[in-house]
Amino acid sequence: MQVTVIGAGLAGSECAWQLASRGIQVTLREMKPEKKTPAHETEYFAELCCSNSLRSDQLENAVGLLKEELRRLDSLILSCADATRVEAGGALAVDRHGFARLVTERIAEHPNITVVPGEVTGLPGGEVVVASGPLTSDALAERLQALLGGEETALHFYDAAAPLVSAESIDMEKAWMGSRYDRGTADYVNCPMSEEEYEAFWQALTTAREAEVHGFEDQKVFEGCMPVEVMARRGRETLCYGPLKPRGLTDPRTGKEPYAVVQLRRDNREGSVYNLVGFQTHLRFPEQRRVFSMIPALHDAEFLRYGVMHRNTFLNSPRLLDRYYRLKADPSISFAGQMTGVEGYVESAASGFLAGVETARRLRGLPPVDFPQETAIGALGLYVSNQSVVAFQPMNINFGIMPPLGRRVKGKRNKNAELSRRSLDIIEKLRETVLE
Repeated sequence: MQVTVIGAGLAGSECAWQLASRGIQVTLREMKPEKKTPAHETEYFAELCCSNSLRSDQLENAVGLLKEELRRLDSLILSCADATRVEAGGALAVDRHGFARLVTERIAEHPNITVVPGEVTGLPGGEVVVASGPLTSDALAERLQALLGGEETALHFYDAAAPLVSAESIDMEKAWMGSRYDRGTADYVNCPMSEEEYEAFWQALTTAREAEVHGFEDQKVFEGCMPVEVMARRGRETLCYGPLKPRGLTDPRTGKEPYAVVQLRRDNREGSVYNLVGFQTHLRFPEQRRVFSMIPALHDAEFLRYGVMHRNTFLNSPRLLDRYYRLKADPSISFAGQMTGVEGYVESAASGFLAGVETARRLRGLPPVDFPQETAIGALGLYVSNQSVVAFQPMNINFGIMPPLGRRVKGKRNKNAELSRRSLDIIEKLRETVLE
């Protein structure tokens, strides 16, 4: 039994690991290091391009639940993330290079996985899982387009990565360490702005020159990864209700909430690099330096990486895929990762997990594991394959795509905690079957 997995991002790496762990021989195709995209920096697998944060680790948050489900089901990605985590309050953030290096080492050491470098321009025969990601090459995208009927089944839009700054270049006399509402440890650098400072920053941001990106239009930007300048153009106060929201951030020097706050999050274990939270951008590099240096605590910031724009590609999955991410027209072909329309690192890993588990079970003559909609893993697969979805767009995991409890629970956090408890009870009952 042999399966080819195309792409060694989070989804492809997770998928390959789950297949190999069940005795399936895996050929893992990855175009790095022979060819890279503008968003890639290293030769490692599972490279995190947009942020080092895998978001909330709290069970009152849906992505926290999804991570816990994957942990309990022996996920490679969660195992490596936990081993390389850096402090980030209630979030799971990792040392980006350490995380990717560990995933690469684990994959390379597995006796059932053979890594074959080089770009894939067509689909090989036999069992295939396509996990080529949002940066799928033009050649492979065209081949998939033809395979899927030649219609507009793959849509293109753009993601934006946030800039990185060196920790030592941040003016801590104009910033402070802390977490929102003092929850968890004080892991964020908070850069306050007065109303006058914010006004000047907003004016500069909304008029700054953008990099040339062919085909880019504001209305095509996915809301969950919107460039900060696009968000700013939607209104003077929009940022103050988004990434610059000051609520729960009291400046210890004044005892008051600032007018706006830019948060910086640690990007590596040592804390020598920080990223600007919510500052995905496609401004020209000189414009990024000019505008972002207007943030008082970043007036002399050393930019270690500027934000970049890159293409994202996803399928019309409700029409094409089933709940196991298999192609309805040909079950020997599955998809995983952001190409399926799941949005986010953890969601991508979850789709790779499910595609790997179900492909292995089918090849071994076992029935599929039907993760119910009450679980985060199941809710994602069922959303992506839901044919009643009219205008399909990428989706992060959220409690809104899971069934309600059927009883009243006072308080949102309490209700979410109960939804997570229900899900994890189901996962525990399924665990032995999933891992067989």
